[in-house]
Amino acid sequence: MTASIVTVLVASTLFEDDHDGPGDKDHQPPTEQKVEEHHFDPSKLSPEQRAAFTYRHKVWDVHQYIGFGLCFLLLSRVVIEATRNKEERLMKRIHKAVSIPVNGREEQQDKKHFLFVKRAYLVFYLLFFLMAGTGLIMAFDHTEFLKPVVGPAHQIHSFVQYLIYAYILAHIVGVVRADMNKQKGMVSAMINGGD
Repeated sequence: MTASIVTVLVASTLFEDDHDGPGDKDHQPPTEQKVEEHHFDPSKLSPEQRAAFTYRHKVWDVHQYIGFGLCFLLLSRVVIEATRNKEERLMKRIHKAVSIPVNGREEQQDKKHFLFVKRAYLVFYLLFFLMAGTGLIMAFDHTEFLKPVVGPAHQIHSFVQYLIYAYILAHIVGVVRADMNKQKGMVSAMINGGD
């Protein structure tokens, strides 16, 4: 996921240029840029603009390949969840946690935290599904039946990226906060593979 974010940052900042070529003024997705390239003559650009144009497209290609890899990982996660024992599935664990009786305030807080974390995972996977689905639509924009939805898919993809950035930031803050309070050593264990 980090590599995908880095390619977005690189393509959106380092290789941004000021010519009237595809995607600059209207901020169109790279897939729509492909459609319009026959109207655009890169030879009329300065050497710096041409280099930026070329590298920007290469970075978006890398982003697309990373996206395919993330889609594969997401599909693998779905298959793993679907083939698990029913008692081990995420939804079953959430339902079991809801029905567990609690004795005292600390247990109530632990239960709320557990449910919050598990529901947050569901939100993450929903956002991930949206990114994967809209990314695939943009990647296969040449397919005739997808052409009408490429524009909306790009808008959704662009918006959801900010929700994922917010989720990642909230996740990091939550993990560090938990590490500093009740679950000391959690970050170290995550990084070093400890208990």
